[in-house]
Amino acid sequence: MQKTPADRILMLLKMRGEVTAALIAIELGITKEGARKQLLNLANQGLIESYARSEGRGRPSTYYCLSALGLAKFPDSHADITVQLLQSIKQLLGENALDLLISDRESKVYEKYRKALSASKSIESKLDIIASKRTEEGYMAEWRKDEGSYLLIENHCPICAAATECQGFCRSELHNFQQLIGPSYSIVRIEYLIENGSRCTYRITERK
Repeated sequence: MQKTPADRILMLLKMRGEVTAALIAIELGITKEGARKQLLNLANQGLIESYARSEGRGRPSTYYCLSALGLAKFPDSHADITVQLLQSIKQLLGENALDLLISDRESKVYEKYRKALSASKSIESKLDIIASKRTEEGYMAEWRKDEGSYLLIENHCPICAAATECQGFCRSELHNFQQLIGPSYSIVRIEYLIENGSRCTYRITERK
């Protein structure tokens, strides 16, 4: 199904976090006026918010981001039942059982990714595959270079409710990333969705 301009703008906001009307016009191949009309419609629906940011001389630039209602357009997969199951495991079987469940999931995920990365030699080829597979799983992942290091960015979390209920899932994923990237690089999470971030971002830096 072909996406409408409004759908594409919401997706762009989800991926970028914040954008200007000028950037939307470029990405969608429309005029700035057309972009502003689309943004006004989305604002009237309560799906986006705007704010001004000073960027040196001249008038401040207007940036747009998703509102809470707009973020709800990208739902957590089976959130309610997942949280209920995790709570039941803790109540009936204890924290140790939940730790075992997370550990088992971590091992299976690691093995799947390890096989996919088996022929990769460079950090960039590894990041290509990791970002691709994470996107297939609903994380809307991408990577880019940044000041001598790399950023692995996950613009959505399809297990956010589960991760909020039990942050062992997040620790498990960070550990897997470190194992997959290898000892030549360190990886730290610098943005965290469940701590009021707009996404999860990992900085990957070569060890000296």
